Amino acid sequence: MTGRTYSRLPGSTAGGSRRSAPARRIRDILRARIRSGVYGNRPLPSEAQFAADFATSRNIVRDALTLLRDEGLVDRVPGAGTFVVVDKAVQSLDRLRGLAETFETGGDRVVNTVLLAEVVPATPMVAERLELEPATPVVALERVRHLDGEPLSLDASYLTADVGAPLLDMDLTGCDVFRLLEAELGLPLGSAAVSIEAVAADPTVAGLLAVRPGSPLLFLERLTYTDTGRPIDLEYVRYRGDRFSLSGRLHRIPVAPNRGAPEPNERG
Repeated sequence: MTGRTYSRLPGSTAGGSRRSAPARRIRDILRARIRSGVYGNRPLPSEAQFAADFATSRNIVRDALTLLRDEGLVDRVPGAGTFVVVDKAVQSLDRLRGLAETFETGGDRVVNTVLLAEVVPATPMVAERLELEPATPVVALERVRHLDGEPLSLDASYLTADVGAPLLDMDLTGCDVFRLLEAELGLPLGSAAVSIEAVAADPTVAGLLAVRPGSPLLFLERLTYTDTGRPIDLEYVRYRGDRFSLSGRLHRIPVAPNRGAPEPNERG
């Protein structure tokens, strides 16, 4: 039986293809180890050690480490070795939580620099998402959020005026908006609609997040509802791609079997 053939990616060579697939597999394994903290602050094992562990060549290991460096996960220091640059912060999508709630460990790990906090007229898009008339006053917040002293995200939030206005007199530098809404205003939150995409940092955002223009970002749009189903908080959040990842558990609804299909042990 003749196997199916696949065309190579444009610009690839036969030799490059043979090396790139194993390098990507090793990169994925090492990325998982890095994110789980296997190596900590220690240098990664040598290329020779990795080559022995993965039963491959040092050239392929070198390619894998280069891929990790390009992702911003490791730094290769001549004469010293390869080091993890920074562990990524991971936020779960299984629950509706603020950033400080996610990383609350007894210390002030999350600190906000408030760039904007004022009442503005709602743009047509913001008004539509919050189910308001265009130009209705809303509270606009813009904050750079720092985790462990380093910029992590740029958050732009638009809240309906009745719930947002009281926040202007509260501590926006050290508290999540979610926590203030529930603990201080007694407003229970219910759910949120979320969309996520990859974007590049423009020069302004890059400067605020201390990355190079064009660096990869995770862009999250989140519309939060009260427990009664009223939309009150529209957020646009840009996370540094080198410092942040999202995780969650997906559940599948089984597909009903095709009654006309042959049994697994039957031959066509």
